Amino acid sequence: MIHPTAQIHPDARLDPTVEVGAWCTVGRNVKIAKGTKLISHVVVDGWTEIGEDNVIFPFSVLGAVPQDLKYKGEPTRLIIGDRNTIRESVTLNLGTVQAGGETRVGSDCLLMAYTHLGHDCIIGNSVIIANYGGLAGHVTVDDYAIIGGMTGISQFVRVGAYAYIGGQSGLEKDVPPYCIALGARPCNIRGANIVGLRRKGFPVEVITKINEAIKLWTRNDVQKEQCLLEIESQYGETAEIKKFIEFIRKSETGVVR
Repeated sequence: MIHPTAQIHPDARLDPTVEVGAWCTVGRNVKIAKGTKLISHVVVDGWTEIGEDNVIFPFSVLGAVPQDLKYKGEPTRLIIGDRNTIRESVTLNLGTVQAGGETRVGSDCLLMAYTHLGHDCIIGNSVIIANYGGLAGHVTVDDYAIIGGMTGISQFVRVGAYAYIGGQSGLEKDVPPYCIALGARPCNIRGANIVGLRRKGFPVEVITKINEAIKLWTRNDVQKEQCLLEIESQYGETAEIKKFIEFIRKSETGVVR
């Protein structure tokens, strides 16, 4: 169903089951899969692909040009997966050619009101970003991470899987998986995301090992590499701990402790 006030470019590709509400605008290079709903006053532009069964609330702008002065109109993309809820006034920008050309959102995510994803952000599956979350360009957020309201994340920062970032935080360094972190300048780890891991069905023994590994990592009297060696020696056979260590060793921006 397409409302008579909606403006849809004749070259846009919309599945017949897509619902487009009042005063929406859909651009020429947009593709929207079955079951997705644009409630009203939504703008979808640029080279944007939206998957199945998404719900997009009023005044969101998807696929606008990057807020990057290097952008010169290249056909970069925004790709959105399935079953996402995108609330009021969310802005998701296209990628840039300097960083691979894609901004990507996975499936089953909740982006609350006024969330902004800058160019070339990569958001995993089942991610929640609360109101006024602001992600600069090139930010990566892995599966099941939760970003609290009014949190700002600097360019190139990574947030690991199952991490929980407290509201009003400011991230300038990577946050490893499974952690709770909060604060700004500095943001610090406050422990393991025990409640979140329980809710996702992690075994008690695995949660215990994750918790102990994070305690070792946050010791301020031991250097980074020594911490990692201790974690490996005690818990290195556990798959989740291997991911934790690998994440830290791949960091290019530094890691919160």
